[in-house]
Amino acid sequence: MESRFLLAAEQLTVTPNPLVPKAGWITNSMLVTVIVTILVVIWARRSTAKMSLIPSGIQNLFEAIVETLYLTFEGIVGKHMISRVFSLLGTLFIFILAANWFGLVPGVGTIGFGVPSNIPLSLKDVSAPLLRPANADLNMTLGMALFFMAWWVFWTVQEVGVIGFLKENFAPKGGLKGFLWYALLPLFLFVGVIEMISIAIRPVSLSFRLFGNMYAGETLLHTMSDLGVSLPVPVNWLCSILFPLPFYFLELLVGLLQAFVFAMLCAVYIKLSTEHQEGEAAH
Repeated sequence: MESRFLLAAEQLTVTPNPLVPKAGWITNSMLVTVIVTILVVIWARRSTAKMSLIPSGIQNLFEAIVETLYLTFEGIVGKHMISRVFSLLGTLFIFILAANWFGLVPGVGTIGFGVPSNIPLSLKDVSAPLLRPANADLNMTLGMALFFMAWWVFWTVQEVGVIGFLKENFAPKGGLKGFLWYALLPLFLFVGVIEMISIAIRPVSLSFRLFGNMYAGETLLHTMSDLGVSLPVPVNWLCSILFPLPFYFLELLVGLLQAFVFAMLCAVYIKLSTEHQEGEAAH
């Protein structure tokens, strides 16, 4: 096995590849996660290192992104919750977007270890890429979804309490009293059970939606690159770049949309569980 630059990777696996044999949890997708995290932190630190009253350059871009995200999330979760939840929601959006776009950098998924080819500086197949898109790993997307849900439970209990949460999901609503309250109680209990099931599968839907789109995009780009590699030398080099090029622009849009959808759904979940309490506070 030897490491060389690839024209394309012919096979992709859902399972990430360990980089350290005796530490299977250190994978190529985790390496990308660390790299993206460091890059985002450096960008944020440099943007806020020398704050000026009239922003310009990198500070202006950073403030524009943060302000846009803040106003967008505030319109969903409300003014009462935004100060508590924005740090997590904003971080999720920025990290997911950065990770999605980093996966499009040439060499991610195409440089690694595999079987040598008769084409110079290439392999027939990459059996173990050195870098793998972070969100093409279900462990990453599921971890983010579970981390958010843990905070969602904390904020919900903090805002409405355990009893308030149970009443909101299981108790009859609409100011019902007397016989009608007891008559409709079984129906609302049944609806509450369905709601609990929907809450339980939220991490699954969040993680699989992001993972599925990113893994499909990675597969599409590699497939188009393979079409170019299969052509005769020397046009295979050029075609392996030109064939997937239009899809790179598509994946830029998909990466942005998936980051937006993930963060927006998290904001909506917070709104749904804290809306009743916030409505009371407004009165």
